[in-house]
Amino acid sequence: MDIVCSTDELNLFECIGVAATKMEVSCYLVGGFVRDKLLGRATKDADIVCTGDGIALAQAVAATLPNKPQVNFFKTFGTAQFRLNDFDVEFVGARKESYSADSRKPEVAPGTIEDDQLRRDFTINALAISLNRDDYGKLIDPFNGMEDLENKIIRTPLGPDVTFSDDPLRMMRAIRFASQLGFTIIPGVFEAIQRNRERIKIVSQERITDELNKIMAASRPSIGLDLLFRSGLLKEFFPQFVDLAGVEIMEGKGHKDNFYHTLQVIDNVATKSDDLWLRWAALLHDIGKPATKRFEEGAGWTFHGHEVIGERMTPRIFKQLKLPLNEKMKYVAKLVLLHLRPISLTKEDITDSAMRRLLFDAGEEIDDLMILCESDITSKNKVKVKRYLENFEIVKQRLKEVEENDKIRNWQPPITGDEIMRIFNLAPSREVGVLKTAVREAILDGVIPNNYEAAYKLLIEKAKEINLEPI
Repeated sequence: MDIVCSTDELNLFECIGVAATKMEVSCYLVGGFVRDKLLGRATKDADIVCTGDGIALAQAVAATLPNKPQVNFFKTFGTAQFRLNDFDVEFVGARKESYSADSRKPEVAPGTIEDDQLRRDFTINALAISLNRDDYGKLIDPFNGMEDLENKIIRTPLGPDVTFSDDPLRMMRAIRFASQLGFTIIPGVFEAIQRNRERIKIVSQERITDELNKIMAASRPSIGLDLLFRSGLLKEFFPQFVDLAGVEIMEGKGHKDNFYHTLQVIDNVATKSDDLWLRWAALLHDIGKPATKRFEEGAGWTFHGHEVIGERMTPRIFKQLKLPLNEKMKYVAKLVLLHLRPISLTKEDITDSAMRRLLFDAGEEIDDLMILCESDITSKNKVKVKRYLENFEIVKQRLKEVEENDKIRNWQPPITGDEIMRIFNLAPSREVGVLKTAVREAILDGVIPNNYEAAYKLLIEKAKEINLEPI
């Protein structure tokens, strides 16, 4: 059976089948590609399992394709991969696995397609499609995965305690698939996650966080985050988030459950933005509340300064979760610090000075900050929400007007520190900072317009007050 191989997806699978026949091995499409195709979801990669040498099969297939894609292989794991246009194809030999109690890395031995399906995490990921000449296109479904797809449930091929004890990351994956697909984890499987939650400690934080970020990227992150909380998994690797949960009552006064409030804020943000880091800002915006919770007679529960504490906690949490300690972390910390500012402006007379300062402090992140703050309005009191949103629209309009007039966003001072040093023949010193701050504060307060001439005039006046004259 000779065919002309091309980059077309279906033709590619035919070519794989032909190459496998010539090598006298069986091969199958397995896992996520099959699941997503049956669900009508877009796919960008495919896994091929063969009853033989996966690396050799990958090389044989690549040799038949236009442009001969480069095959990357990992001899230790017996896997190979190549990229065709924007489509990744990975090959591996069918295998069976056995695990030890202290590791999620299995002992691997060659196996049959049945052995390979048995080691899969969930029935919906154990589906296979034959690429062999005798039964090309046949669905192989030993665990009724099709039925589980139709019923939208997450179930394991083996007993769930075995599945999760063998590889505890599968507990995170169960919750991630439930979140991404809108599926339900059946009670027996969820109870097994609760029983085995401490096993997650043998998994690297990088792998845990990768799954967590996929949950955060779902259309409704709250589904997965709530499952992580109720299963007990969340407490194992992110206890600070769990500390938000619960309501304390004193003298008949209680505060809202800040954990479930946070889930609502994340979902609100998710309806407006796909930005993962804006969603992380939503997750962490109230993270400082447990540390600042106080009961004040007559006033009830307060959380004064929680935004400052939250900003300080952000780098530690990012380090703990092995999230990037770069501009992404600084962005999240900044939004956490500023998240109360726009809301506070709805409760007072709005001055141009307050608007300028918010624009200056938020800079390029002002639009994201406004999304976060609007999403933070979660009251069940519809009248209160309506009033807040109306006031919030006024704030947004005033910000737009002030920005158009004063150009404070991404503001650069009309006179730089280097220029101040040149004008007064100064070395880097406290005086330079004092003069630079004076110019900035005058512009933000509206004392002078945001231009060079006004700034220079004020600079000379302020310099005289500290006995400095231009050279």
